[in-house]
Amino acid sequence: MKQLFPIKHVMGYVFSLILSVVALAVVFWDMSFVMGMTILLACAAIQMSVQLFMFMHIGENGTKGALFTNIAYALFVGLVTIFGTLFTMIWGYR
Repeated sequence: MKQLFPIKHVMGYVFSLILSVVALAVVFWDMSFVMGMTILLACAAIQMSVQLFMFMHIGENGTKGALFTNIAYALFVGLVTIFGTLFTMIWGYR
């Protein structure tokens, strides 16, 4: 029965909740911009790692090349979306 309980997934979920609470605390506490952004970026990087390794099973497959290619493609699409939105809405696309 012990092998059937997904302890790694539960711990990943709890850790994600803790990181979300830390990020929310940054918003509610009055701290400097640099300190807040440092904490938020650190929480975001750790949260990304937890999501990739616990829930997207990055380390469990033998063909890591395909997994990392998919991650690179997802980053590319995300960056194009972010900078495309900034270009059209803020920087005055004409």
